[in-house]
Amino acid sequence: MSKVDFPLYLITDRHQTVGRDLLAVVEEALAGGVRAIQLREKDLFPRELLELARAMRELTDRYGAKLLINDRVDVALAVGADGVHLGEASIPADVAQRLLGTERLVGVSCHGLKGALAAERLGADFITFGPVYPTPSKAAYGDPVGVEQLAEAVGLLRIPVFALGGISRGNTSEVMAAGAAGVALISAIISAGNPTEEARAFLSLLAPENRTE
Repeated sequence: MSKVDFPLYLITDRHQTVGRDLLAVVEEALAGGVRAIQLREKDLFPRELLELARAMRELTDRYGAKLLINDRVDVALAVGADGVHLGEASIPADVAQRLLGTERLVGVSCHGLKGALAAERLGADFITFGPVYPTPSKAAYGDPVGVEQLAEAVGLLRIPVFALGGISRGNTSEVMAAGAAGVALISAIISAGNPTEEARAFLSLLAPENRTE
């Protein structure tokens, strides 16, 4: 069975919670059915990140959800996380896998076909690919890759590809029709007035019976 057993990958950003506590928002999302969280709080000091990761591990354990730590293999090991998520400038996926062991997940953020192919070659378990659509949080990565390039990545790779960047309820069916294994979200749930209901709505769209090929 694939280690990647979730269609919705929630990425945290405590600056987008509209003033609410991040753990509380994530718990609402977990209550709505989210089963994979990437803790991505790049501006925290190491000790602060470790403390938040411990609390997030306890929370995700209660819901039977996976927890991946952005970039920090040491923090992932320290809190017993399910893996790490790497950037294209991070340590290579094969190095992270050796440090973590084969049971843990290694995801990689990719912004083009070259990076996607390299991530798979180095042993990534899955990638996020994007930004597919325009989104302020991913503006630094250049123009959107678009649905056609997403479909091309899916066709070239054997590992799961998650669509990232500007994903909404309105375009989820489009990226799934392109062959994505699922969607990766930040603001669509983190900033939502009701993260539980938003998570349920996305998961309903991602359910196999509701996908259009």
